[in-house]
Amino acid sequence: MHDKEKNILCPQNICELEALPMDAEGLVKDFAHHYFHHLGRDRFCRNIRYHYQAIAYTIRERLIERWNNTRYAYINANTKTGYYLSLEFLMGRALGNAVLNLGLDEPAAEAMQQLGLHLEDLADQEIDAGLGNGGLGRLAACFLDSCATLQLPVMGYGIRYEYGMFRQRIEDGRQVEEPDHWLRDGNPWEMERPEYTQRVRFGGRCETRRNDDGTVSFCWLDTHDVFAVPYDLPIPGYRNGTVNTLRLWKAAATDVFDLEEFNAGSYTESVAMKNEAENITMVLYPNDASENGKALRLRQQYFLASASLQDVLQRWISRQGKTFAHFAERNCFQLNDTHPSCAVPELMRLLMDEQGLTWDEAWQITTRTMAYTNHTLLPEALEKWSVPLFRQLMPRLLEIILEINARFLGEVASRWPGDSERLRNMSIIEEGEVQQVRMAYLAIVGSFSVNGVAALHSELLVQGLFRDFYELWPEKFNNKTNGVTPRRWLARCNPGLTRLLTARIGDGFVADLSKISEAVRFADDPEFRREWHDVKRANKERLAALVQEQCGVTFNPDSLFDVQVKRIHEYKRQLLNVLHVIHLYDRIKRGDTDGWTDRCVLIGGKAAPGYYMAKLIIKLINNVARVVNEDPVVGDRLKVAFLPNYRVTAMEVICPGTDLSEQISTAGKEASGTGNMKFMMNGAITIGTLDGANIEIREEVGDENFFVFGLTAEEVERERRNYNPAGIVAADPDLERVMQLLTSGHFNMFEKGIFDPIVKAIMSPHDPWMVAADFRSFVRAQRQAAEAYQDREAWVRMSIVNSARSGKFSTDRTISEYNEGIWHLRPVDPEAKG
Repeated sequence: MHDKEKNILCPQNICELEALPMDAEGLVKDFAHHYFHHLGRDRFCRNIRYHYQAIAYTIRERLIERWNNTRYAYINANTKTGYYLSLEFLMGRALGNAVLNLGLDEPAAEAMQQLGLHLEDLADQEIDAGLGNGGLGRLAACFLDSCATLQLPVMGYGIRYEYGMFRQRIEDGRQVEEPDHWLRDGNPWEMERPEYTQRVRFGGRCETRRNDDGTVSFCWLDTHDVFAVPYDLPIPGYRNGTVNTLRLWKAAATDVFDLEEFNAGSYTESVAMKNEAENITMVLYPNDASENGKALRLRQQYFLASASLQDVLQRWISRQGKTFAHFAERNCFQLNDTHPSCAVPELMRLLMDEQGLTWDEAWQITTRTMAYTNHTLLPEALEKWSVPLFRQLMPRLLEIILEINARFLGEVASRWPGDSERLRNMSIIEEGEVQQVRMAYLAIVGSFSVNGVAALHSELLVQGLFRDFYELWPEKFNNKTNGVTPRRWLARCNPGLTRLLTARIGDGFVADLSKISEAVRFADDPEFRREWHDVKRANKERLAALVQEQCGVTFNPDSLFDVQVKRIHEYKRQLLNVLHVIHLYDRIKRGDTDGWTDRCVLIGGKAAPGYYMAKLIIKLINNVARVVNEDPVVGDRLKVAFLPNYRVTAMEVICPGTDLSEQISTAGKEASGTGNMKFMMNGAITIGTLDGANIEIREEVGDENFFVFGLTAEEVERERRNYNPAGIVAADPDLERVMQLLTSGHFNMFEKGIFDPIVKAIMSPHDPWMVAADFRSFVRAQRQAAEAYQDREAWVRMSIVNSARSGKFSTDRTISEYNEGIWHLRPVDPEAKG
C-alpha cells in the first residue's frame, strides 16, 4: 500500500469536510435523508418511532462532528486525562439534552414544525437509558455533563446493561418488578467500537515461574475468557464544541458456540459458554441474595475494571510506547464508590504480569493514579466479597490483594507497634468463619485521595468508618460536596423558569450557575413574583396531569405540592412521611381543620427486589392513599399518590412542580443527596433534617427559607443509648392516635396483620432510623410549612431565594473542585485556533 493511500484519511491529507448546517432548513434536509435512506421508510409510513430515530440520527451527526474534533484536540494537546469508573450511569433521555447543549432548541423545533411534527412528541418516544438505580448513577451522569462543559479531558467507563433497573408496576398496592429491556429498539446514540474490544479473564489457576535472570514471573493459566465490546456514547458540553465520551462495555463470548458440541447434537451445551459470558452485562443489580447472584455481581465489577484499564493502557502504549515513567503524571482514575475497587489490584496485575514492571514500580503508579469517592455512611453498604469467591473467579487478583494487605499491615504495625486490635480493624481481609475482602479498605489503601460527598458526610467518615485510616493518612481525605447539572435540571426541565430568569439576568447562569444569585435582587419585585408564581402554577398543572395519568388521583394545583421521590429505603424514612399523612387524615376526621392548608402528597421510588421492609412500606403508602382519597369527608383537603416507575424523565416533570421537598433521612445516614439540590434549583423549599447536603443548603438559603426538624447526628447517637419509642408514643397523643390507626388495621381491613412488621419496627428500642423520635418535630415543621404556604407572596419569595442561592450545588462547581484538588487536568478547547 502506498504511503498516500495509507494516510488518505488523515485530516491533513483530505479536504476539510464542510460543517453540517445548524439551521432549520439543514435539519429538515438531513432528517429526510435519514428517514428515507438510512431507515428505509417511505411517505406512507406514519410510525412516530421512525420520526424519533430520524431526528436522533440528524442530531447525532452534529455531535459526531464535534466528537471527532474534541478527540483530535485532546491528542494534539498531549495533556493529562481523567477516567471516571462507575457501575452506574443514569443518563435519562439524550435527545432533549443534545438539542439544548448544541444550541439547537429553536432550529430543531422549527424544523419539526415544518414537517408537521412536534419535537417534544418525538422526544417522548425515547426510552430512559436504564443504566443506573438512583443518586449514584445520576450523579455520574451529571459529572460527565460538567466535565464536557468545563472542557476537561475526562472519559467515562461503565457497563452496557441489556436490561436496566426494573420497571415498577403497582398491583394491589404492591411493587411488581418487570424487565426493563431498554435496548429492545436499539439505541441511535451509541456507536459500537469493536476495534477496541478487550479480553477479560476469569477462573483458572496461578503459577509462579523463575526466569533465567533470577526474577519471578506470575502466570494466570487455564482461564475462561470473555470479550468486552465497547459502545461509545457522546457527552456534549454546553454550547462549547466539546463532546466527551462515555464508553460502555458489553460482554460477549470468545466463541459463539462449541462447534464440536453442536455437531454432536448437544445444542444447549454448545451455546452455554456464550450465554454465561453475555449474562455478565445482561442486568443491572442482579439479586445477590444467592451465591450465584454474588458471583455475577463480582464478575460485573471486575469486568468493568479490567476492560477499562486495559483500554487505557492500550491507548497509552499506542501513543507513548511501553514506557510508564510518566504514566502517573498523565492519567487519573476516579472510582465512583466501592464498585470499581478491583481496579487497584487489576492495574497492579496489568503493570507487573503483562508489562514487566516490579512491584514497587507498579505500586507507585497505582497509588498515584487511583482516587476513591465514598458514597455511604452505612457500614452494611460497604461491599465485602468472600475470599473463596475471589479465589474461584480471580485467583491472580486475590494473590495481589493478599500481598497488598501484608505490606499495608506492616506499615500499620510500624506506626502502632503491638496494636493488634487496630491491625484487625484495618486489615483489608476481615477474619471470620469465611474471610472477606473489604473493598472500601482496598480502595483506600490503593488510592492517593479519598473523598466524601458532603461536609457532614466527610466529617463523619473520618470520625467513624475510616477513623483509623485518617489517623494514618490524614492528607488523603477531603470533601467534595455533590451537585447536579443546571443544564438538565433547570434549563432543560424547566423552560418557563429559564425564560423568566434569562429575561431578568441573562442566560449566563446555565453555564455558570453562580450567576443565578443575581435573581435574589428581584425577590421583592411584585411583577417578578407574579411571573414566578405563574411559571410554578404551569409546572404544577403539568405535574398534576402526570399524577392523573399514572395514578388516577386528581391533584389541585392550588394545593401545597408535598413531594418525596427517591429510592425506597428505611433510612430515607418514607415511613415518617406516611405517619404524617396519617396524622393529617386523623385531624380531618376529628374536625381539627381550623386554618387548614390543602395538601397533595406525592411519593415515588423503587425498592430493591429483595428488600422486604421497603416493599412493605410501598404497600402501606398505597393503602393509606386509597383510604384517604376515597373518603368524602377528606375531599380535596388531602390527596396522596404513589407514582410508579420513578425515573429521570418523571423527575424532569416532578421537580419543577414541587412546592415542598421532603429530605427527611435520619441524621448521620444520608451521604449527600442530590434530589434536594434539584428541587432547590427549581424553587422548592426544603423540609429536612440536618443531614447530608441539607446542612449546606440551609447555610446557603438561611434558616428562614428552610424548614428544619429532627435530631442532629450527635443527638441521634446519644438518644440511641436509651431509646424508648413506647414512652415517646405514650407521651404524644397525636402519635398515639396514628399508631392506633395502624395497629387497628384501619388501612388493611381485609389484609389482617400485614403491617405488623412496620409497627414492630417503629416501636423497637433498636430502631436505627429513630422514626418515633423525630415524629413530633416533623409535625411541628410541617405545620410551619402549611402556615407559610397560606401567605402566597412570602412563599414565592422563599421560592425565589431557594433558586437564587442554588449556585453552589452545580456539578460545575463540584467538578472544578475535583479537578483543582485531585485530578489536575488542563481544559482543552477544540475550537481554539492555533
